[in-house]
Amino acid sequence: MEETTRKEQEAALAQTGRYYKHICWMALPLVCMSAYLYGPRPILLCLVALLTGNLCDRLVAILRRRVYRSADWSNESFALVIALLMPATVSWYVLVVAVVAGVLVGKEAFGGYGSYPFHPAAVGYVVVAVSWPQQVMQYPQPYAQIPLWDTSAVNVVGGMSSTLRNGGLPTVSSWSLILGEFAAPLGTGAVLILLACALFLCTQKDIRLHAALSFLAACALIVFFLPRQADLVHTAFWESALARLNLVRYELVSGATLYSAIFLVSEPYTCPRRRLGQVVYGALLGCLSMLFRYIGVYETGVCFAILVMNGLSGWLDRVVDRLYSLPARRRAEGGGKEAPV
Repeated sequence: MEETTRKEQEAALAQTGRYYKHICWMALPLVCMSAYLYGPRPILLCLVALLTGNLCDRLVAILRRRVYRSADWSNESFALVIALLMPATVSWYVLVVAVVAGVLVGKEAFGGYGSYPFHPAAVGYVVVAVSWPQQVMQYPQPYAQIPLWDTSAVNVVGGMSSTLRNGGLPTVSSWSLILGEFAAPLGTGAVLILLACALFLCTQKDIRLHAALSFLAACALIVFFLPRQADLVHTAFWESALARLNLVRYELVSGATLYSAIFLVSEPYTCPRRRLGQVVYGALLGCLSMLFRYIGVYETGVCFAILVMNGLSGWLDRVVDRLYSLPARRRAEGGGKEAPV
């Protein structure tokens, strides 16, 4: 049984292993931008996350008595995705717990590579977000002086989502949005770099566009038609169209929404295989993410929504497979009825 599982995982690694390598490489420009905004601490955070993910992989290899696979970059990619979701002031132990939870609980507890039903990075993030919300949901301002070790004296604030949740409108300029010059997790703010990463991943066919675009479209439509700002709610669409579009811009950039569409939604083993399933998955994920943001207390509600939708991913695949097989079944049944005549 273990030998069969090992061979299946090796076949899966040969098929999808390049995805995780690309995710790791695309995290590099985001790390560089975060170092420009917050100093050297983000680099050290990402290195600690990488080391923790790699050590977890080696530990599991020893416990399961198998050879460590250096070609498997999945743990490292999950670790970097988690690190870039953290603020620059997060404590070292919180980051380590997040990576260990994501890798050991989210991935290895379900059988390892390709066997996990939930996105390991989302699992790790949710564990520490629930356990240490003040550590994970409060962010320093860009260009702040952040010590390498003790960050307790650094002033932190809520992100743009807290302003939007209270019915306000952020005053961040377009150029600051593009460069990520606002309080946010390490890798989720710089829109220009995120779009460049998305372009590369698209050329490598690593992003499942049907899921990612339907996710962003659902989020944008909900924000446009159901804004949280009272002055827009009681104003006709045609009179407040520009203001609503401006609000959509802020909502998609905040709360790691754009980051999640690029680095989380398209994970090969938690996203549906069929295109129709991906569209439905992305649309439902967008609706659920905005529901968490509108009525929840966590700014990055998309990670919670991803875990919920991961539980429905396999079911969506089965439903779509049945829909695609209906014409063939009908033809088969029709042929069987005509045969006796």
